[in-house]
Amino acid sequence: MTIREAITQGAASLKAAGIDNPNLDASLLLAHALDTNRTALVAASPEPLSDEKFAAFCGLIERRLSGECIAYILGKKEFRGLEFLVIPSVLVPRPDTETLVEAATEKLKEWSCGTIAAEENLFSVLDLCTGSGAVAIAIKNEMPQVTVSAADISAEALEIEKINAARLLPGVDSVHFFLGDLYNALPASAGQFSLIVSNPPYIPSETIKTLPAEVQREPRLALDGGGGGLAIIQRIIDGAPDFLLPGGSLLMEADPRQMQAITVLLEKRGFGKIRIYNDLSGQERVIGGTYE
Repeated sequence: MTIREAITQGAASLKAAGIDNPNLDASLLLAHALDTNRTALVAASPEPLSDEKFAAFCGLIERRLSGECIAYILGKKEFRGLEFLVIPSVLVPRPDTETLVEAATEKLKEWSCGTIAAEENLFSVLDLCTGSGAVAIAIKNEMPQVTVSAADISAEALEIEKINAARLLPGVDSVHFFLGDLYNALPASAGQFSLIVSNPPYIPSETIKTLPAEVQREPRLALDGGGGGLAIIQRIIDGAPDFLLPGGSLLMEADPRQMQAITVLLEKRGFGKIRIYNDLSGQERVIGGTYE
């Protein structure tokens, strides 16, 4: 059997199971089994595949058929041009969340041209519910002069973020890590921040069971936003003013259907200049406001 034939066979199995992007997944899994990349795999497609490597590939296909997501099988996921290590105790970084990074860097660049701070390196960012650290590390990678802190309630998630930071930001005084529940994770010495960002759990508890099987395998702690999906979001909004510098902002990812309710919560807590940012598909994905 050749490499091309193995991909065709694997993709057919995935397609029959109703899995999206079967050809892509089959190619990624075979590249992983061969310890190579997709570009090299295409070039080698006419070459024969050993029985040992084909058996390894079939094992990966079976894991995908069982509902395990491709990122957990490969142990990695690309986000903002960076390759993050992921394990089942952290949420898989998604393209939609890049909107949060874009909104954050846009805000920081806007301030650097204004009067909020005399020097850009005075800006500080706090990432709550950081998970794999995709948002915090991406912001630090794109704006290395900004001080970045990250907090998560999961010790396993925070350890993965530390590994990702060491891999992706070598030799950089990268990210300060805090373990605990939202703002309770922060020591008194953490002070206040120019910007708070978060991709919090925002899926309503009652709809978790309706999610695709592979999503349900992701940590419920990172998905479940309580009744209506706003429990964690409301706590973040309520606590933010105590941890923001004057004129600082809060940015959060959420479901498009939650934006109106979140706008009300922000306004009640004293936030103004509320803005919603659309993701690449045109859906409302990130909402934020400024606290004066």
